[in-house]
Amino acid sequence: MGLSWTHIEAQPDSKLLKKLLSRNAEKLGVAGQSPDDFEVQIVYTQIDRDSKNTPSFTPHYFNVDEKRYFYPASTVKMPTAFIALEKLRALQVSGLTPQSLMIHGQGPPPQTTMLFDSTAPNHGPSLAHYIKHVFIVSDNNANNRMYEWCGQKYLNETLWEKGFHNSRIVHRIGIGGFTPEDNTWTNPVVFYEDKDLLHYQPLQQSAIDIQEHNANRTSLLRGKAYTTNEGEKIERPFDFSKKNFLSLPDLTGILQRVLFPASFPPEQRFKLLPEDYEFLYQCMSIHPDESAFPAYPQKADSYVKFLMFGDKEQSIPDHIRIFNKVGWAYGFLTDVAYIIDTKNKVEFMLSATIHTNENKTYNDGIYEIEEVALPFLAGLGRVIYDHEVKRKRTHQPDLSRFSNLSYQ
Repeated sequence: MGLSWTHIEAQPDSKLLKKLLSRNAEKLGVAGQSPDDFEVQIVYTQIDRDSKNTPSFTPHYFNVDEKRYFYPASTVKMPTAFIALEKLRALQVSGLTPQSLMIHGQGPPPQTTMLFDSTAPNHGPSLAHYIKHVFIVSDNNANNRMYEWCGQKYLNETLWEKGFHNSRIVHRIGIGGFTPEDNTWTNPVVFYEDKDLLHYQPLQQSAIDIQEHNANRTSLLRGKAYTTNEGEKIERPFDFSKKNFLSLPDLTGILQRVLFPASFPPEQRFKLLPEDYEFLYQCMSIHPDESAFPAYPQKADSYVKFLMFGDKEQSIPDHIRIFNKVGWAYGFLTDVAYIIDTKNKVEFMLSATIHTNENKTYNDGIYEIEEVALPFLAGLGRVIYDHEVKRKRTHQPDLSRFSNLSYQ
């Protein structure tokens, strides 16, 4: 039987998770001593297998409240990538694949074209290449091109249809000049195979009712001041009411559907092909120096792997792979991950978010990321991992589906 997905508001704290946090507080840095002060939320999912290797899931929550707003930052790139791929497959156009040449035209300013990609083979932009970009180094432009392919309405209605009602994606990321109205408009997009036109999507507008999805949401006005993109300090709270939002349980569920699609009813899955799933597993778990296109030889394994390894630049042991997506902006750090250890036969999911902003001023670039947030997330990952290594299982998991991936 597939899993159903239920709405979670304020979820009771897990006794196990509270015990692990309390016993290991010193390993979690400042935030481990007072997690409420840093708005820590955690979803830890234990995975057990039966004799047929079918997984079952036991979630544990700490301080989780889906009504409480936090800025998801680049974690929105994960569902955007999944939905962009699903939309392309839904077209069922002969010859159209994720590797097809994908050209963005330009509508009214501030829209821009995307005609070539210097990091791609033959400099040809493609959906597949954008997906690699967002998972390997969390590239903003790649995300925005997928946002423009999907459009605001398609993105959100697809999320809601799958049961994620505490999510909204309403704007591009890391680029200035776009008003909320501008973000309802998306570029014309054309797909080619050689010189043959495969599909044309015109300039379009699609929008959702943002205010409807702010109903009963708390913490939308934050801090006491903010700095504009032009450097002017404004002495009033920063307004997040027109920003993206994804709750931590929704983020966990989105990743879980791609990792374990058979555990969910068909209407809640992403409609992808088997090769799409394998490609996504590769993109989510590849280390920067393992990728030829795009190539990032200067990035450490631990880059964008906050849980377990994010507190310093370091290599990740060969027997450990992390399938994840992180986000960081405005002092909010979030990581949503599935972690496996093929040597010790360990697998678990862990999602966590933390907020640091001691001066209560947003967009000034002054946050306690290195001092507080990264030590907490790395320490938390290690605490849960250590618990999982010691945890007894009736059946050891067969992880070959995730461990026998090729990387390039």
